[in-house]
Amino acid sequence: MPLAPADGAAATAWARATLPGRRTAIRFHWKYQDPDKRWGGRGQARIAPPDSLRFDYVGPLGLGAGAAVVVGDSGVWADPERNFRSLIPAARMLWAGLGIVRPPPADAGVFGLQASPVAIWRFVEAADTFDYRVTDTAGGDRLLEAEWRREGKVVARSRTQLDTHAMPASARIDFPEVPARFELSVVAVDTAAVIDPALWRRRR
Repeated sequence: MPLAPADGAAATAWARATLPGRRTAIRFHWKYQDPDKRWGGRGQARIAPPDSLRFDYVGPLGLGAGAAVVVGDSGVWADPERNFRSLIPAARMLWAGLGIVRPPPADAGVFGLQASPVAIWRFVEAADTFDYRVTDTAGGDRLLEAEWRREGKVVARSRTQLDTHAMPASARIDFPEVPARFELSVVAVDTAAVIDPALWRRRR
């Protein structure tokens, strides 16, 4: 839909307000499916504001474990790499799945629409367009939806339900071209998490 040009500083301030105020660990159950397989298990996302994310997962009975680190919009490392081929290129969508919006680059085109209870932001960076739609509910919950398009083609979509504390309760990320879907259901949020510095450098 057409959106009016918006102030980049306002968009950046809005995006930064979606960050947790301190180091946070989010534990969740997850499910993944594509045409070849269905898989599930448990995982944990450790967030160190303003831009660092450690993502761990393990399959049923402790099988199929993996981890990755994302800083800003880029994956630093992933182990095993093949398991993150969809998620790491879509780092902004992984952030959105956790209820966090990455601010637009300084040279991005910024557009927006504010019509309570809905707010829409669009960040355009060369061939990539990221749309974010936030809907506030009467009960105080919030729904964050995101879409990534490259040269007009949808690469990924996400839908995240946030609780009254602006923490994710559940999320879904879809990759239409594969097609594939990654879902998570949050079981606990620790806002006093202690993150070992070594976790940013290696899997174990």
